[in-house]
Amino acid sequence: MTENATGFLGSLDQRVEDIIDACTKCGDCVAVCPTPTAVGFEVGDPKAVASGILEILKTGDGPEISAKWAESCCGSGFCLSACDHGINPRFMLAMAQRALRQKTPEIARRETGKNAFQAMNRGVRVLSRLQLSPDLLARLSPSSHPDRAEPPDLVFYTGCNMLRTPHIGLLCLDVLDRLGVSYEVHGGPANCCGILQMRPGDTTNAGRQGYKTLERFAQTKTAEVLSWCPTCQIQFSETVAPSMNDAEEPPFNMTMFAVYLARRLDALRPLLTTPVNKRVALHEYPGAIGVTEAVIDLLSAIPGLEYVDLNMPRIGYQMTSLRAMPEARQDLLANTFKAAEDAKVTTLAGVYHADHRELCAHEDAWPFEIVNFMELIGESMGLHREDLFKRYKLMQDVDAILAASQDMIETNNLDPEDVREVVLKDMLGEQLLPIDRQFHPA
Repeated sequence: MTENATGFLGSLDQRVEDIIDACTKCGDCVAVCPTPTAVGFEVGDPKAVASGILEILKTGDGPEISAKWAESCCGSGFCLSACDHGINPRFMLAMAQRALRQKTPEIARRETGKNAFQAMNRGVRVLSRLQLSPDLLARLSPSSHPDRAEPPDLVFYTGCNMLRTPHIGLLCLDVLDRLGVSYEVHGGPANCCGILQMRPGDTTNAGRQGYKTLERFAQTKTAEVLSWCPTCQIQFSETVAPSMNDAEEPPFNMTMFAVYLARRLDALRPLLTTPVNKRVALHEYPGAIGVTEAVIDLLSAIPGLEYVDLNMPRIGYQMTSLRAMPEARQDLLANTFKAAEDAKVTTLAGVYHADHRELCAHEDAWPFEIVNFMELIGESMGLHREDLFKRYKLMQDVDAILAASQDMIETNNLDPEDVREVVLKDMLGEQLLPIDRQFHPA
């Protein structure tokens, strides 16, 4: 693993050199980026901003406006089709962030990454067990893999945090079962993509973690890995996998789950037998290429369902990607709820697990239900998994949540005080927009 991590760092450095050589400083990637407007700063001359990014890549320092653009990147992806010189600008900005992090001592970067990982691990462990019995939890665990004579058709990769909202993952597996495909499930903290180490600049451990997970995928000998999480998909497809040497290049394709389902729509359509007579709007983000279009195609195939486009601004790849623009994120959320109300929808559907953790808390304040899109697909197929995360979060009372989940606390041998701390921090404390509408941005 040490050799792999060293190779990873060397490959990243070489890819940065290739960007420096190929970039013409035209500024086209800057010009199409929605981030500056959302954050509230003027980029001025796009060419100068692009030139400053190259300076950061070379020296670790550069113009303030270029550094601000890099640090604010939310991964919307409009830049991906803007460059005519073979550069992935989203990866370029990730490497600019990496260069800027080098100002922080290595030990501090490692400590930040370790603390973030430990906090995530604790939240996932407790919240998943607060909702699932051991047999259901095992379905979403690599330990559930059966012995096979042949490789599975695919690997379903949950990422780490989907397990906080496990009903979504179980619905995905139920649908795969109905499609008759064989699969193995990988995910959870032990199969992290490395992003929690990458963000603070602990690139060595990010590479080590990412390589380890890709090796586990490869050991299944599958030809396709389905990603649920857009963060993981971007981290693997743009940073980790391209930085593996030729001998280690992953022998599989990584595809977003919704894109795969839309590709299988001819097989899925006959299974969508129950009408879902609902007027549905989508809370979506553009950064995971093809996902929004795939989800719309899937929803449009459900009998009785009417899809409503709210025409909201498109930025980021999921709600958490907008962390550098908290005011803009609040505006987007509040305006989405109001637009859905004005459109008289019955349902606001989210795409990703992280978005669902925020959205579902607002359901009682609005005249529509809030679900994940997989719940609508499941409804049409006669599949149901109770959304206990939403049920608990809507309580807004830690004592009520502990009382309602007492059976799972005992079944999974959880420490009630540990549960209390996690619920307060990772469920009730994770609230980006006030639930009370009177405190929403005008």
